[in-house]
Amino acid sequence: QVQLEESGGGWVQAGGSLRLSCAASGRTLSTAAMGWFRQAPGKEREFVISVSWSGGVTNYSDSVKGRFTISRDNAKHTVYLQMNSLKPEDTAVYYCATSRYSDSYYSYDYDYWGQGTQVTVSS
Repeated sequence: QVQLEESGGGWVQAGGSLRLSCAASGRTLSTAAMGWFRQAPGKEREFVISVSWSGGVTNYSDSVKGRFTISRDNAKHTVYLQMNSLKPEDTAVYYCATSRYSDSYYSYDYDYWGQGTQVTVSS
């Protein structure tokens, strides 16, 4: 089992920044990557960004490329999502998740999920 704890969500005006953190505990060696997904009201959950624990693979959705970055601290089993130039359409609940694959955009490849943290961007 892997437990994930997210933090850092909140409210920000358009153009602002937020940083989310996701700390993993438990059987982290069984995972190859960590990703972030988001779900806005009335919409399906969508892939945002991911990084392999080795650091060799990073994937971005087109909607966040150039604005969001992901970094990791392997010693702390923690991943950070830096979100800049936020837009109202970035408003969603953000979930971190772990995958046994190093390179996947698909939620079904992710095995463990956090409870989510709300990000609200006002115009």
